[in-house]
Amino acid sequence: MDSLASLKPVIAALLLPPVPLILLMLAGTRLVSIGAGKGGMVSHKQAGYALALLACLALWLLSTQGFSRTLMVHMLKPPMPMNQADFQRLEAEARRQPKSVAILVLGGGRDPLAPEYGTADLQATSLERLRYGAWLARRTGASLAFSGGVGWGQRDEGLSEARIAERVAQQDFGRPLRWVEGNSRDTQENATNSVRMLREAGVRHIVLVTHAWHMPHALRAFRDAAGGALLVEPAAMGYFVMRDNWLLDWLPSTEGLQQNRWALRELLALLVQR
Repeated sequence: MDSLASLKPVIAALLLPPVPLILLMLAGTRLVSIGAGKGGMVSHKQAGYALALLACLALWLLSTQGFSRTLMVHMLKPPMPMNQADFQRLEAEARRQPKSVAILVLGGGRDPLAPEYGTADLQATSLERLRYGAWLARRTGASLAFSGGVGWGQRDEGLSEARIAERVAQQDFGRPLRWVEGNSRDTQENATNSVRMLREAGVRHIVLVTHAWHMPHALRAFRDAAGGALLVEPAAMGYFVMRDNWLLDWLPSTEGLQQNRWALRELLALLVQR
């Protein structure tokens, strides 16, 4: 089972853009090189041009931030971000029952070695989540937790993501982690391991912090793992937002391609999760 799960990063890379579009374009150019068909049917050349054009149009669309936001809003449908009333409610709960509520940050990846620091570090997505979690903990007074080990696509050696986050939270954000879960390799294991750890610690309310595009998948996994024994509340961040110049949102960019990859990966995860 573990050997199959270890292939998840490779399978995702093959299924997500731009690989399928590159293969579609290669198929189109191959048909063009074959030439005309027989019997009045559509020629291989025409079919090849059509496939190549389709691949180019799809690559354009899947490289725009406008399309990534469309996927998020209409397909992923993440929960709304927390507001002032939510902060006040959590603050009152944390003051009343400080050991029953935990702000849990999900890891988003680690760098085994960041040369500029000379040690392991968090990747950008993980750092963004930790920053919001630390801000939320400071704002509400609730305790902070982190879940993340070594992902399937990395060698199982060195510091876990949670141990790196423990250092960053203390040194960079001045907010120590109360609970650390460093054995999980994916969202499902995040949920299983973290719910067990926090339940044993007496926590009854988990405030789950992750990116908005990851929240539907993560929230379902955590609520399934909790089985109603714990309240799991989303605290999403990192939403895809439209820019002031709408034209730029529909022009290809590296940010657009990355955002679409994130959104499509989560859609695939939700399909597998059903």
